[in-house]
Amino acid sequence: MVVNHGGNLSSDYFIAYLKLIMMAKNCSVICAKEDMFLHFFKNNSNSYGPSSFHQFNKAFSELTQARP
Repeated sequence: MVVNHGGNLSSDYFIAYLKLIMMAKNCSVICAKEDMFLHFFKNNSNSYGPSSFHQFNKAFSELTQARP
């Protein structure tokens, strides 16, 4: 997936991406977050800018609150 490094990614984008990881790997939202941080962000929270990383954390929070 090609991502524009200059753009700000939305929380909806990250929710969809995290759900995709969870389905593909049959893992928890925590596992998906760790995987995405490692592979998407390359272990660097600033790789796509602070706004995108904030939206990533917001998406993670939304998913954890939605899960029992």
